[in-house]
Amino acid sequence: MPTRTRRRFLRQLSTGLLAAPLLTDAAVAQTLPAPPARPAPNDRINLACIGLGIQGFSDLAAALRHPNVELVAACDLYTGHLERFREVYGADPFLTRDYREILARPDVDAVIVATPDHWHDTITIEALDAGKHVYCEKPMVQQLAEGRAVLDAEARNPGILIVGSQRVSSILTEQAREIYRRGDLGQLVLVETFNDRFDALGAWQYSIPRDASPETVDWDTFLKDTGALPFDAQRFFRWRNYRDYGTGVAGDLFVHLFSGSHRILDSLGPERIYSTGGLRYWKDGRDVPDVFIASCDYGEQDSHPAFNMQLRVNFVDGGGGGSRTRFVGTEGSLEVTGSALTLRRKTLPTAPGYGGWDTYNTFPEATREEFETWYRDQYPPVAPTVVGPEEWTYRTPEGYSDHVHHFGNWFEAIRNGGKVVEDGAFGFRAAAPSLAANLSYFDRRVVEWDPVEMKLR
Repeated sequence: MPTRTRRRFLRQLSTGLLAAPLLTDAAVAQTLPAPPARPAPNDRINLACIGLGIQGFSDLAAALRHPNVELVAACDLYTGHLERFREVYGADPFLTRDYREILARPDVDAVIVATPDHWHDTITIEALDAGKHVYCEKPMVQQLAEGRAVLDAEARNPGILIVGSQRVSSILTEQAREIYRRGDLGQLVLVETFNDRFDALGAWQYSIPRDASPETVDWDTFLKDTGALPFDAQRFFRWRNYRDYGTGVAGDLFVHLFSGSHRILDSLGPERIYSTGGLRYWKDGRDVPDVFIASCDYGEQDSHPAFNMQLRVNFVDGGGGGSRTRFVGTEGSLEVTGSALTLRRKTLPTAPGYGGWDTYNTFPEATREEFETWYRDQYPPVAPTVVGPEEWTYRTPEGYSDHVHHFGNWFEAIRNGGKVVEDGAFGFRAAAPSLAANLSYFDRRVVEWDPVEMKLR
């Protein structure tokens, strides 16, 4: 069936669906595993968290909303984080500064890796080799060259790896994915996406405790292989600002935009990446830009046509910030935010049209009358192809959390030997164009990427 005819057929079949969510409230209720009536002992998952910063505590809050998950251990390099952990989770879990002690414990089934980016690959590989299941925070790796080693560790071990970009599991993402697959946008031509912030904490000006010192922080371990430096509390607590330890706005925020879009489009990623930007306001010692823009070329993949993607992160947004992804097609657009999506459909005309800004207005009257007669004969009126409402909005249910949902996907796969929605390959294909955007910015060049083989061209 020709592509245009197939899309029209699918829309006609789904006219009734457009009046209601593709996922009903009953379906939403089933997205999180319900506690069994009589939990079996082997259903319990003993969890540990390596890294107790902002994301580590956030991950634990989401993970522990699930039944039959027991927090047994945690690790961090700052004693204050360990003390706060005791205040929140009590005296029972084992605590250490050395992540290797966590991996050596036989009572640990699964670990969250919520460290600074430059430690992701090392701890993830060692955890998988130690027989653990791993939830690795995004980006999966800090450098493009680290990706293959993580994928190899995933392949040689039974442990299940999931990468922590939670919007991949969101019911909002699944709604958008079904809309796209159904053909409501026609042929995709452009994705526009941004994540802006107008806030000091959003720009990584995190609070630094007054007791930060070489006595309370394991500074040497934090540095890893980045080179010896005297203790610097700003580098430790605001590590996202530095290329040695983080991945800038691309690794923190682009990766979310790539991962959500790739899930919706079933895309393996772009082939060409070019980025620009600069350090415009937050001149606090950081060596990464606070305004960052990337343009990506997506080639034909399977039956998907080529399209372009534009990404932006702006930490100097006087409008107050926010995030949105907009998918633009020949027959409609789909706008996705953090809690809602809106589908707008309008078919492009096949006839050239006349009037308005057209040269038709410069013709003599007799010529215009002749043109109109010819035009009506050449392009007879056709019925619009859009079926159903031209605009439709869906919002996530009150209290829904894609973060909790993402952990549910991981736990379900651990218990039943299933697959996760964001395995190592998916996670790397979201991290790689983000890291390639950094490479493009700092090298001032276009980066060519092979999304199938996952390597630089």
